[in-house]
Amino acid sequence: MAEDLKVRYADKDLGEFKVLIEEKIEKAQKHLELLKSAYMNDGNNGTDDTSPTFKAFEEGSETMSKEANTQLAIRQEKFIRDLKNALLRIENKTYGICRVTGKLINKERLKLVPHATLSIEAKNMQK
Repeated sequence: MAEDLKVRYADKDLGEFKVLIEEKIEKAQKHLELLKSAYMNDGNNGTDDTSPTFKAFEEGSETMSKEANTQLAIRQEKFIRDLKNALLRIENKTYGICRVTGKLINKERLKLVPHATLSIEAKNMQK
């Protein structure tokens, strides 16, 4: 019967990871809101009366920063989704188990990358 039990983190450990992940989600959502407000801002800095050359340069720069902010926002949304998926794994007690090897992912790795689903061993196999 004991053989049926999967190797997993104790509920106490899962609780600690849950707190860590919830904090990261909160920070990530604040960062995402900042990014979204930055690229949704009309960007009018009162440069209407400056030279046309400068205006064209600024519009190009504005477009680039909008694209960069959009890319950052997309990455941030994916990060939040990955963190929320990690919370689901905590709920069903599969958190911290490598999806390739089935072994526990090192605690230090999970503290740095709390949404990790691969152990370093499995990650290195992908290279």
